[in-house]
Amino acid sequence: MTEELIDQSPPPDPDPIQTPKPIQNSNSIIHPRRVPFEHGLLPIQKLVFTDPIQTLAPIKQKLAASATNNRVGSAAVSDALLISGDNARLVLETLGSVLHCENDPLVLAKKSEEVDSVGVDLRDLILFLYIQSYKKLLPRTHKDSAAVADVWPSTSAFDGYLSALSPIQLVRSNSRRFMPSPADEEAHQLSYLQKHITNIISLLSEPVEGEGDESLVLSMESFEHIGFLVHYGDKGSDVPSLSQATPFFANSDPDMPAVPVPASQVNDWLLKDIASALESISDRISGKESNVSDQDAGMAQSCVALNKVSSNDRGPCIIEGVSKTSLFKQASDLKGRSVKVANCHDSVIYLLAPLRYATVYGCSDSTIVLGAAGKAVRVEHCERVHVIAATKRICIANCRECVFFLGVNQRPLIVGDNHKLQVAPYNTFYSHLEEHMTEVGIEPTINKWNESLAVGAVDPHDSLSHPTGASDKQSEPASCVAPDQFTTFLIPNWFAGEAVGSTKDNPFPLPDAYKAVQQTNLKNLEETRQSLRETPLEENRKRELITAFHMHFKDWLYATGNIRQLYCLQGD
Repeated sequence: MTEELIDQSPPPDPDPIQTPKPIQNSNSIIHPRRVPFEHGLLPIQKLVFTDPIQTLAPIKQKLAASATNNRVGSAAVSDALLISGDNARLVLETLGSVLHCENDPLVLAKKSEEVDSVGVDLRDLILFLYIQSYKKLLPRTHKDSAAVADVWPSTSAFDGYLSALSPIQLVRSNSRRFMPSPADEEAHQLSYLQKHITNIISLLSEPVEGEGDESLVLSMESFEHIGFLVHYGDKGSDVPSLSQATPFFANSDPDMPAVPVPASQVNDWLLKDIASALESISDRISGKESNVSDQDAGMAQSCVALNKVSSNDRGPCIIEGVSKTSLFKQASDLKGRSVKVANCHDSVIYLLAPLRYATVYGCSDSTIVLGAAGKAVRVEHCERVHVIAATKRICIANCRECVFFLGVNQRPLIVGDNHKLQVAPYNTFYSHLEEHMTEVGIEPTINKWNESLAVGAVDPHDSLSHPTGASDKQSEPASCVAPDQFTTFLIPNWFAGEAVGSTKDNPFPLPDAYKAVQQTNLKNLEETRQSLRETPLEENRKRELITAFHMHFKDWLYATGNIRQLYCLQGD
């Protein structure tokens, strides 16, 4: 249940320029847009500026000189930032996946060539580059390790030798990592914006004749771009556009250009709203900690109820602490939502729905099937996990011994401290898959599963100190699953009693080598079946053979842990 926040902004000072009074309704509460901070940070050292305002002001001027209709392409970005063409295109593709405006040409672009041709709005690019200085809130360990011992796996075989290696690997050897609570993350992001909003507004403003605070003004069009970082009200409610949620442009005539507003006035307004929101979040967090923390409550519940799923109006649906079981969620549970799967162990999780964003964090020894994620997928701090995903883009960070079966429209991004990653073509389907892919804009004819791009081995956004020179190292690239090791993953019929979709096969065409192996395996299976049917056996020998097959199959079910899926199917 979403807690109502109360605007506690102080009354305006009686100055000559009357500051507008806060809007007194539920939509007056400001929130950070979490998406840019969660899916929009790139570990490219040249994009992390120690003094963003001093660095970005001349970069903005240089880009503006080459802009067409205030938009710039990857070549101009590469030249201005002194980065490679691949990294410049990565900047545009990443920015397109986290933009707030769904009808922006960059969001609608489907191919790399289209991304280059439409370019990016310079104001969105400047905001995107600015937040590359953001430092994430560190994950924390659980206070009671014994409480999660049967949920979380024992230490990995890697941990025996990581202790002799670098600090980044020492951090990775700590298996019990837990995401900060949504309230903690929101407070951290708002605090960052509180510190930097003056600089951000300055970069979006234009100079005019005047003195002091009146020398910079902000147009309504530029003001709307701040919506890349913040929004008012809860998602799902009747949230107005950013300019309509504040008094500066709320009553503007749509047929007339709005009069620009002094940047200082916008700055004061936003700072008051951010301070008010931080105060409300602080009250919420302190109230919970006096009883039990979000994470402690979550893990305590996960030991009792293995299928812990929680959500609120603003944030993603969170699936946490699932252990030694199977979990199924369909479109009616998750339609149009974002989802986080966290700290799950030795389980099979099916999220067969059209999604916006998906995050898989801190999981081990599990298989996770993501239906169709139209924006982005991020997989982080996972061990021995198989991820099957149809998505527009995916980022893999700090994972070990994981295999990714991908139908992905953009190059997979591999960052951080990874070991023994493998990638393979998409290998499954369910009856509504193509319908869900169409709904979220995934192209089945484009699959860049084997074109992964490995960048920095050190994440400059993780708030940790790293050895000198570590930031120059590249992440370990992924290898391809050999065609003779590739298998099709069959999804159980979870849709019994519901309308069946039209998908009958994998919508992503397999590469020839994988398709040939699949056809050979099917042919061998059919020949074996035919041979068994035609072999003359007495009835007692047939029964012995059938019993032997059943015994071996049962042994395999127990050895692989798949026996639990049968129990889950029977339970449903």
